[in-house]
Amino acid sequence: MSPASGAVSPRAHVHRGTVVAAAWWFHPGTLGEAEARRRVLAAWRPGATVWALAGGHLLKLAAPCRSAVEAAPGLPLVLESGVLTSAPLSAKERERLAPPAGAVVLVHAGVARVYAPGELRQVDPGAWLDVSQWRRVQVKGLGAPPPPMQSALEPLPPPTREWFGPKVPTLAPEAERMLARMAGKEVPVAREGFFARLRRAFSKKPGEATRTVRRGGLSARLRRAFSAWLENASPGLMRVRREGALSLLWSAFSPGASGSGSASGGSDTGARAGWFSRLLAGMRGRGNGTASRQGSLPAPDASARPSEPEGPGALEQLKAWMLQNTPLGRLVGQRQGDYLRRLFELFEEGKLDEALRHAIPLGKDLDERAKLALGVPGPREELRIQPHGRSGAAQVFASGPDVLAALRERYRETFRRLEREGRIDEAAFVLAELLDATEEAVSFLERHGRFQLAAELAEGRNLPASLVVRQWFLAKDVARAVAIARRSGVFADAVLRLEKTHPAEAQTLRVLWAESLAEAGDWARAVDAVWPVTSARHIARAWVDRGIQAGGESGAKLLARLALGFPDGFGAAREDVQDLLSDDAPARAPDRLAFATELLREDATGARDALVVPTVRALMRDEASDVLPSSARLLHQLRALKAPAVAALRTDLPTPRPSLRRPWTEANDLPPVRVWMDRNDAGAHAVHDAVVLPGRRVLLALGEAGARLVGPDGRTLANFDVPAFSLVVSTQGNRALALARRGDLWRLSRLDLVERRATRWCDAELDAWAPTYDGERWFTAVRDTVSMVDTLAAEPRSLWRVSQVGGTVLKLAVDAQHLSFLVLHLSLGQDFERLERWSYVLAGGPTLRGRANMPDLVGTPDALALTPDGEAVAGRIAVPEGAGFGPWPYMPPFAARRFHLPSQDDEDRVGVVLTSAWRVLRFQQGELHKAVLRNLAGHARATVEFSGTPPQVVRLTEEWCAVHDLFGRVVWLDLSSGEVHRVPVV
Repeated sequence: MSPASGAVSPRAHVHRGTVVAAAWWFHPGTLGEAEARRRVLAAWRPGATVWALAGGHLLKLAAPCRSAVEAAPGLPLVLESGVLTSAPLSAKERERLAPPAGAVVLVHAGVARVYAPGELRQVDPGAWLDVSQWRRVQVKGLGAPPPPMQSALEPLPPPTREWFGPKVPTLAPEAERMLARMAGKEVPVAREGFFARLRRAFSKKPGEATRTVRRGGLSARLRRAFSAWLENASPGLMRVRREGALSLLWSAFSPGASGSGSASGGSDTGARAGWFSRLLAGMRGRGNGTASRQGSLPAPDASARPSEPEGPGALEQLKAWMLQNTPLGRLVGQRQGDYLRRLFELFEEGKLDEALRHAIPLGKDLDERAKLALGVPGPREELRIQPHGRSGAAQVFASGPDVLAALRERYRETFRRLEREGRIDEAAFVLAELLDATEEAVSFLERHGRFQLAAELAEGRNLPASLVVRQWFLAKDVARAVAIARRSGVFADAVLRLEKTHPAEAQTLRVLWAESLAEAGDWARAVDAVWPVTSARHIARAWVDRGIQAGGESGAKLLARLALGFPDGFGAAREDVQDLLSDDAPARAPDRLAFATELLREDATGARDALVVPTVRALMRDEASDVLPSSARLLHQLRALKAPAVAALRTDLPTPRPSLRRPWTEANDLPPVRVWMDRNDAGAHAVHDAVVLPGRRVLLALGEAGARLVGPDGRTLANFDVPAFSLVVSTQGNRALALARRGDLWRLSRLDLVERRATRWCDAELDAWAPTYDGERWFTAVRDTVSMVDTLAAEPRSLWRVSQVGGTVLKLAVDAQHLSFLVLHLSLGQDFERLERWSYVLAGGPTLRGRANMPDLVGTPDALALTPDGEAVAGRIAVPEGAGFGPWPYMPPFAARRFHLPSQDDEDRVGVVLTSAWRVLRFQQGELHKAVLRNLAGHARATVEFSGTPPQVVRLTEEWCAVHDLFGRVVWLDLSSGEVHRVPVV
């Protein structure tokens, strides 16, 4: 009680009749403690607060309500001049009491007393509820669980040898065994008996090569190994030799032998590995031993990238040393020379089929990760292009540059000969497999009408996505071409590639591109995309109208396009143009700049000249304001136009000078903006999420009460009757997704903010998601899988995914160029192990750019912040006993730009939010919640303080910062001007 108030006995002790009550007071002395608490809980609504006052309970309502005094559940208090009073006070009584703002005047036992705001103590009514006997039940939906998310792009099977026609020779049994070895499978070597060999010898067909089986002793095998056996042997002779202990031991320590087709395990010699070799292979888990281990692993995702090649291991390094410092190098070199000599003879004799079966693939670049191959490569299993390439380290033949150049020339001659003979598929095989000229092979196949094979080869070999789209479009698989273009965002590049050779197909793809943009709500870009197609401009007219209706800067651009681009557009746009240029509200200044910029892009016409003059006048008016960005440069460009109307205007208006005022973002010497909101500023509904839209509109998520669109003046523009606890807004600001948890699932609804229509979409399992999307592609995560979800499909489907990232995905961030997400790794005992960042580039991909662990993090983080280009902060709010409050672990972005300075130590910090240019740190001191906005230099530019129990929720972009809580208090800051906007929730 205020000591200056004294004891005043007012004439009236209570209000009478009907009043607008702002609070109720419940006295346990009259009602009893149990009844007083029951009435408080019955009258409580979201946003209301309970305070201890004069031995009773004061319930401050979230919004005042009209109530009859006789029927009120408690003693009503009315808000008069910022003071709550339980009885009407005369002017003299109020003067004697002198209550400060925010105080409470309570008349009890005939005496009026003043209670200052600091004397009240807030009470948590939830503590009155005894829930000790309650049992938590896991909530599940009554319907069937949602089906697993389907992939919009099914993986392609590799082409089989039958696809290349009957001229390709069938696969020999020895080649089948070799193919199995290269696939990492155990291949049992059956020993042919005497009668089988005798039957085969007497049943051979005329002209068939004789295949002998010789079993020599140790001396014979050594003599044969050190002699030029390949040169003396007949061309059709193949030896099946049983290797000795030394050979088996060497093959056991040669993990690349079986995979490369070497003489020790990869040729057609049918070597039988001994027990020691098999034991070593099993202990190493490499080479052929990986087959049993891989058999128990799940099949990798089709869209996951191939594993990166491993660097040279200890055994590879040992092999390299032995090749250089022991007689083994001379032996291997002699065998390689004999093999190459025989390979050149096959090419010179014109035996192309046999030559190609034994040909050596030539890689473009050999780096230190390439494994050394010992021995002689074995014959090729089949003459077919492998669209997915060779995973792992390249198994290439090690020879000098002169030999490789000679081989490359032989392959070129073979390619030209096969092309002359019309053997197109085999010629493409030489380009793609032997010369590693994949793009040339794709172009060659396209030139000869093999569009399907060209598309499969381009996609399987990871050629540029725009080229892949072009090839699938030429192959008449339009659905796959569009899906890849949407996934990788390469419509523009694919159209340019098609326009050079197929202009008609390019126009068709351009229309499909525009339709995709229009479905995503990006009408300005859709009109730009379809505009070169003159026959499709009638489609663009409908998109122009919808874009103008959506408003914002893109709507202003489309307004200029309507006025100048259509025969009847000038008359249709006249009224809207006048409203835009005559409106002097600062909020529409960016729209006028966008309108003027679009005028400069249009061709000189009479209609444009008629619009330039009022546009220049409107920009001059905006330039005179000190709170708007400068438009002097644009005014110079407009005044330089060679139009009669502009020439006359140029003589009357002064030359605009460059503005000397600094943007608010750079004015670090100005005092920071301060915002204070107390409990009396609470709204009528709890706000779970809030986003700022173009035109200073705000979209609010009110939980089960739905979503609400609020105009810049605070009026409600639309209500959406779908549950909304979290919002995902499109980058254009005209679409949004509303999320509401339903047990283990999330209910997803689509919001059309232009038509102001809401529709239920689906129920899906989600663990993390990006807070924004581009209108069609939305990145989500479920446990260890990240997916690009097609939001335009009837049911959710993935355009791209990466699975088995090694842990649970905690947070995602995405923009037009980058994607990053954080993965939590736990040990087998579910203890914290590490936090890993994955970063991707979206253009033409997504393509992985890096993975890195968060440094200096010793436990599961409570606070996370992440930008799309990988700048991350992870901290622990609850610090273990005895540990100090140090800086939170920080990781700079992988992209080259200025980044934030690490935050300072502060025990009151409870959260952080990041963008590339701004940072918000959240603090809590008792019931005081504070959000501090800082720029890249670390200067504090704004502080938002809330009083009360619910924590603040912050959403931050490069253009605005919104802060809200469950009391229904919403405030947002325009980061270009520093203006503060309070959003009423009624």
